[in-house]
Amino acid sequence: MTAGPASARTADAGLLRSVFRQHAAGVAVITAMGTRPVGFTATSLSSVSAEPPVISFGVGTGSSSWPVLARAVHVGVHILGEDQRELAATFARSGADRFAEPTRWRPGPGGVPVLDGVTAWLVCRVMARVPAGDHRIVLAEAVEGDAGEGRPLLYHQGRFNVLRD
Repeated sequence: MTAGPASARTADAGLLRSVFRQHAAGVAVITAMGTRPVGFTATSLSSVSAEPPVISFGVGTGSSSWPVLARAVHVGVHILGEDQRELAATFARSGADRFAEPTRWRPGPGGVPVLDGVTAWLVCRVMARVPAGDHRIVLAEAVEGDAGEGRPLLYHQGRFNVLRD
């Protein structure tokens, strides 16, 4: 069944969340290095431009990662595979030590934490942080990475999911 004009309601945070539960999104982990590594699970990752290679993602200004991301010169972008639900959950969990075992990572270009075993990754130079309500949209140019291969982890209906054949 599809929604029509008769079921329309005024937009608010609840409506936005409800609408985006219907939108399947790829799952990524964004990392940066401050005095310690920080990172979070993101479903807002988007390709913006091929020339130059630019990506974007949103981050809440109330996020524990925001103070580091607000100053970071470089960020890591990691595309998670279908077998990485636990890694996604770890980086989504508030108060977790996201870089403790069993998370495997190494310092990458610019000191950015690069997660091991992900489907693909990029290290990007931050170009801009655009205010957007209680979030910032980060625009960043890819400088290094590995395209890898594999089936993606998805987020839909409030849960991590995988593609079906």
